[in-house]
Amino acid sequence: MAQKNSSPWVDYVIFGLTVFLIFCLIFESYIDLPSLVAWLGRSHPLILHFPIVLLLMAAVIGLFNKMVPKLLLTVATLSALVTAITGFFLGTESVPKGELIFWHQWMGAGVAILAVFWYWLSNNHLQQTYLVKGIQVVLILLVGFTGHYGGMVTHGEDFLALPKSKKLEKIPEDPLIYEHIVHRVLDNNCIGCHNPNKKKGELLMTSISELIEGGESGPSLVLGDPVKSELIRRLRLPIDDEEHMPPDGKKPLSENEIQILERWIAIGASDTIKLSHLDNNEPLVGMVKKMMEPVTTNTWAQLPRVADSTLQNLTSDYVTIKRIASDSQAALSISVFLPPDYNPKNITDLKRIANNIVELDLSGIPIGEKEMELVAMCKNLDWLEVDRTPITDIEFLKLKGLVKLRVLKAYETGITDESLAVLKDLKGLKHLYVWATKISDSGLAEIKEAMPNLQLDHGIDPELKIEFIAKDTIVDSIK
Repeated sequence: MAQKNSSPWVDYVIFGLTVFLIFCLIFESYIDLPSLVAWLGRSHPLILHFPIVLLLMAAVIGLFNKMVPKLLLTVATLSALVTAITGFFLGTESVPKGELIFWHQWMGAGVAILAVFWYWLSNNHLQQTYLVKGIQVVLILLVGFTGHYGGMVTHGEDFLALPKSKKLEKIPEDPLIYEHIVHRVLDNNCIGCHNPNKKKGELLMTSISELIEGGESGPSLVLGDPVKSELIRRLRLPIDDEEHMPPDGKKPLSENEIQILERWIAIGASDTIKLSHLDNNEPLVGMVKKMMEPVTTNTWAQLPRVADSTLQNLTSDYVTIKRIASDSQAALSISVFLPPDYNPKNITDLKRIANNIVELDLSGIPIGEKEMELVAMCKNLDWLEVDRTPITDIEFLKLKGLVKLRVLKAYETGITDESLAVLKDLKGLKHLYVWATKISDSGLAEIKEAMPNLQLDHGIDPELKIEFIAKDTIVDSIK
């Protein structure tokens, strides 16, 4: 038990803080704190460790039938009250208040009030052993649950969950673009820090209306204009920029995920549009289908790992190299952009990591035979984009043997029916985009017959093409 007697002023302070805490809890909905007082709540994460340690020490000492030092119990009680009050101040910044914060706040207040009750018993010679020991046991449990909820508020609801493989719910065959695609991207990468329980930058991202409302930096998205949308601006900043999102230490979004968000905003950020509502030639269709395709991580896990220094040496302003999330992170996704003075060396130098390239985007680059030789070396290639390039049947022949290729974009190129044999040889091909090529209608029919499971996208309505050029923010141009 604790030693009895204490200074009267300490009792007054503890009584006053207890009354103030109870008042705050009861009349929370009517309280509007001054900004300076609310700011004091930000000291809560700093001081919360003191009552945790002190109360646990006091409780354990008491449970072992030892005398609890008066100073220890006094300081533990005071620090518990101050922590609960600053936690209340901090909680007023989260509106609406999430369930995790609600329970964390009330359990924290319960710890403080229970500590006050123990302090009162010790000072009034009510040394009933079983009552005090019961308080000590309950305090230990309550401190544990309060800390657990605090950890979930700070790090996410699954922070203390047992390790397990994360299996995402399968995307429907005809998904709602916002609910099944966009929200999935945001939930995996952003909502963990922008939800009612953890509202960084005063920004919520759990609904479209919240994204439009925005936070401290203004609206996160501007309907129809990804360039003016703060969300896209933050995602497109260099990774070492302080404003880049997600922040340092978090896995950045893939290029496909960012383009999905950009294109969804460009077409109006609707929450009702489905994949089937979009024309096959709408860029968002290909992006969504890429996301829906199962990732062959088991195959990629066997790839040799490439050193970060190697990737840094090959990366430039016009060559972006990203690791694809897998067990080994050895699989690479590469996007090449057209510089003012094009040099094939930017692409041919990639031969040292050719075995690790599973996604390669050469769209709009004036590639020729040398670059296609590099493509031919990428035996693990899963996704290839050579659309809007000057390749012909001669260069296209280099693709023969890429048996793992699933997606091929070769629209607006010079290939003809001479390339049909190459296409038929790509046994793993699932999606083929070949509009505005020189392949004849009979050639397209031949492909369909030879590859019945292939999704073949060809042709584009002239009126849709004009509209697409006017609105598109991803593709530079459609000739």
